[in-house]
Amino acid sequence: MRRASAASSSPTHVVPKTTHRTEGETFAEQSGTIPSFNRPFPEAEDIFPPPVRPPCPARPWRRRRRCPAVRWRPRRAGLPAAEGGRRSRDGGGVRRRRRWLLLPSARPGPGMEVEKMDENEWKYHGEGNQSLVVSHCQRCVVLRFLKSPPNQNKTPEEILHHLQNIVDFGKHVMKQFFGENYVHHGEIIQLPLDFVRQLCLKIQPERPECRCDKDMDTLSGYAMCLPNLTRLQTFRFAEHRPILCIEIKPKCGFIPFSSHVSQEIKHKVCRYCMHQHLKVANGKWKRPSKYCPLDLFSGNKQRMHFALKSLLQEAQNNLKIFKNGELIYGCKDDQDCVSDWNELARHLKPFFFPSNGLVSGPHCTRTIVKELIHVITMALLSSTDTCRAGDMKTVPISQGRSYCEASAFNKELVRNGKHKLESSGLPRGCLLYKTLQAQMLDMLDIEGLYPLYSRVEQYLEEFPEERSTLQIDGPYNEAFYEKLLDLSLEDDGTVAFALTKVQQYRIAMTAKDCSIMIALSTCLQDECSEQRPVVLTSKSRFTFSVSVLDLDLKPYESIPHQYKLDGEIVNYYLKNVQAKDDPVMSNLFKENEDCTLVLHKV
Repeated sequence: MRRASAASSSPTHVVPKTTHRTEGETFAEQSGTIPSFNRPFPEAEDIFPPPVRPPCPARPWRRRRRCPAVRWRPRRAGLPAAEGGRRSRDGGGVRRRRRWLLLPSARPGPGMEVEKMDENEWKYHGEGNQSLVVSHCQRCVVLRFLKSPPNQNKTPEEILHHLQNIVDFGKHVMKQFFGENYVHHGEIIQLPLDFVRQLCLKIQPERPECRCDKDMDTLSGYAMCLPNLTRLQTFRFAEHRPILCIEIKPKCGFIPFSSHVSQEIKHKVCRYCMHQHLKVANGKWKRPSKYCPLDLFSGNKQRMHFALKSLLQEAQNNLKIFKNGELIYGCKDDQDCVSDWNELARHLKPFFFPSNGLVSGPHCTRTIVKELIHVITMALLSSTDTCRAGDMKTVPISQGRSYCEASAFNKELVRNGKHKLESSGLPRGCLLYKTLQAQMLDMLDIEGLYPLYSRVEQYLEEFPEERSTLQIDGPYNEAFYEKLLDLSLEDDGTVAFALTKVQQYRIAMTAKDCSIMIALSTCLQDECSEQRPVVLTSKSRFTFSVSVLDLDLKPYESIPHQYKLDGEIVNYYLKNVQAKDDPVMSNLFKENEDCTLVLHKV
């Protein structure tokens, strides 16, 4: 009888047809381990480990003869993955098998073959403008599929190239800015097409109507496999404990300091606060949020607490809270929002007051929300990783302000008769500092950047074959990253200078739209050590991990749209908001005050 050799050099990893995991048995109980997502990404066996065969009761020393594995031949060159199986016994053609192929995108690893993928083990998780995400019901992994408009489907080769660019950009560029432990670039996988189609049909009723203008890719079979950061279990002792996850989209944390800015209001009011009024006017939100990103990025705990409280009061799409991977607070889409503080307090009470000694009511709700804000603040200010970009020359930010005149926090100061803002500064190692550093690669503002974009466009019209040489569409490798470190603002009139500033702007826009994930799990005092980050509350202690996601490089083609949108935001604010502001606000800050954004550890 033919058997698969254990010492075979073939890259194909053999998975038996059946599993022996009993009903209700968890992944950790079956394998004896849990995926280690502290690494860039786990090996394939960590996500879907080969099931352990029980020995044959009669002759355990001959169990391989009783339960033989199937030998697979390596996939033949030129055949698609779905056809690379074993030949049928009569020699007439190729036996088709559905396969799960793990591509060596982020780092080489063994492939996997699965006899059958069950769409019922996956559920809808969320989606954005470019991609859709489903999560596994038991394991801490998600699959990310690209989306496209109807009748504009890309070829499998184009899909693979797009996904490869996403992986490479996260691995070679954004990891350098944020650090190894903060960025999860994932792996590219190829799935059986029938599984993808069935999965698409299953999740379609759960998709928000406003997102159904684009369809999930069901033709290529390619997807990205990533850790589910809403259920990330940082340490082994937390594997059976509930996980609380807070997702924050902080947005742009500074006010433009470029001399190219034509409207003075952009030197006083941040982009987020101005954009809120236009969004309300267009009907996207019912009322403007009091949240101002500059308060969150200030490093001052009082301002950070106010910013987080404002996010909790009007979450919009800037804050979501998950419990064991399920959304319990925030907006699923632009219309469906869960924002009941009393309901949120009911979910959070076991985390912050496990003894159940606190009475219910408004006082209980306020106390729990206050504790939550404290934990989020301490996690955001924590320093748990280093990165190469930490040694790069800091962007000259002393020209910019550390406050926004439209901030509700500032208006509270006016009402209280105070005219002095404090900015403690962010610790250099925390994720907010690294995010701000990447954002401030936008040194020229869109008004100064657009003429440089036009210079590159004119060059490409004359020499379209140079587009690949300029790395506009990739590859995003080490050479691409090294070019980003040139912070010179002296325009020598060359295409090279213009291209560098355009690429830096794309990085900055990516950082301005990223999301920060804070995963929390309660721990006992004897389980915590100096190597594990811990934050204390009045009744509990939490171990936590901080990650960043939504790091796809912003498209080169979106720059004209950004330029147009910037003008619309500023013009609407000047016409409809600033003219109605209380005149007393003009006396809040004086031009001779020293208000600079200080970025140093305190």
